[in-house]
Amino acid sequence: MEELIDKLHELNEPVPVPLELPDEDTLVEIQEQILIHLPFELREYLLKASDVVYGHLEPVTASDPQSHTYLPDVAARAWDEGLPRYLVPLCEDGGRYYAVDPEGEVLLWADGEIDEEQTWDSVWQWVEEVWLEGA
Repeated sequence: MEELIDKLHELNEPVPVPLELPDEDTLVEIQEQILIHLPFELREYLLKASDVVYGHLEPVTASDPQSHTYLPDVAARAWDEGLPRYLVPLCEDGGRYYAVDPEGEVLLWADGEIDEEQTWDSVWQWVEEVWLEGA
């Protein structure tokens, strides 16, 4: 995981307004806003690598409520569109959502259903296989 975090930071693209990493208190506030516990690896990602901008995918962020990737806003949209409420969105991609289940598995939700063929054991596996290799 640390190697992936280092790789992400090396690939980070410059943007006019850089993202910031949240702290634990911010994540507690977000959990209170969305009324769901953040799975461990999603918390880890948000705390250590959610400031990275790379490629066309834009995973959720937790530090700037004005950002279009702000987790509570992405979650509200995703759940409104039908994503099951027990899943926490990780990344929106053209109307499809990569989401994390309570055990930390990442699933692809598309066309109103979970794609059983597209699952990853962890957020970090998704980062490596989808975000980095697919960019």
